[in-house]
Amino acid sequence: MEKKIGKDLTEMTNKLSKYVNNGRAVGSYAVEKEPTIGIKPEMSRIKSIKPMTSYNGSFLAVDCSTKPLKRANNWGIYLLRTAYALVSPEGKKVLWDHKERISTAVGDARSRGKQLENMRFEYESQLALSLIEQIEFDEKDYLLLDGASYFGRERRFSLSLYEESQKRNIRLLAIAKQSPSLLDEKGRDFMVAVEISTARPTWVYHPYKKANFHESLYGDISVIKLSSSTSRVFRCDIMEYLTDRGVVELLSPLTSVSEDPRSLGYPVCLFLAHDFSKVSSHSKLLQYLDLVEEALAEKGILDILRREELSSNFRNELYGIKHSFEWEMDWRV
Repeated sequence: MEKKIGKDLTEMTNKLSKYVNNGRAVGSYAVEKEPTIGIKPEMSRIKSIKPMTSYNGSFLAVDCSTKPLKRANNWGIYLLRTAYALVSPEGKKVLWDHKERISTAVGDARSRGKQLENMRFEYESQLALSLIEQIEFDEKDYLLLDGASYFGRERRFSLSLYEESQKRNIRLLAIAKQSPSLLDEKGRDFMVAVEISTARPTWVYHPYKKANFHESLYGDISVIKLSSSTSRVFRCDIMEYLTDRGVVELLSPLTSVSEDPRSLGYPVCLFLAHDFSKVSSHSKLLQYLDLVEEALAEKGILDILRREELSSNFRNELYGIKHSFEWEMDWRV
């Protein structure tokens, strides 16, 4: 067992012992969301991106996925796997690895979702920061994050990751799988509105919104289409310190890693990081569940927590689901 997993189990038993003795805090809280802005697309902001078949630099991506191990109405115990994929220069080699942690959240489902999001941002930031230092990334290399370019405070990537990337002049981009907050002037999907307005095979719309450090937004929001073989478009936040390089020249190398048929126009390193972060081994999840229950039993709180789990998960049993991690989707809290 990894040393950090042992610390995670100790933190878990401490949190849940406190819950068993004192209960959880009751009350509401405001979920911070990205503000929605309706903007009419301006065709002058669309620029063609020249496709490239290879690039003499590395592409690093990190992602984190979650699986519930045990869950009740007021608490949850989760396995978080943070993975990376490194596509070497010219795309000749892919290196990857992952780290696993057990995290415990106390609160209702919405509160736990917020706590888990904080944990994912923290673990992704830690892994990315350690890797760019180990690999000695520089100005020709790309670091791709899954999400928006918010740094600092809660539910954000760490500010130290941004600062180190800026110090090394790394090509740091945040590319989101989806971005419902981007709307056109009529309240429709902005990215689709731009996509249907141009016949260019690969392009960038820049900017949708400029970086604003007062809002913790450290990158210009743009929309990109990186593959001519798909209609998929993605939000891409370009860090403020990179925008003076020339956005088209900055983004063109991404096309060299976006033609893999598995990734549907999404940079393949991000696709692989997401794929590597998924925990699909039933036996591995059962091993972690055994560790969790042994620790809870030693603390003398397994029985009451198991009763709470049974009370809240009757619906699962009606569907023939014995363990929380058997749900197909990873995001349920």
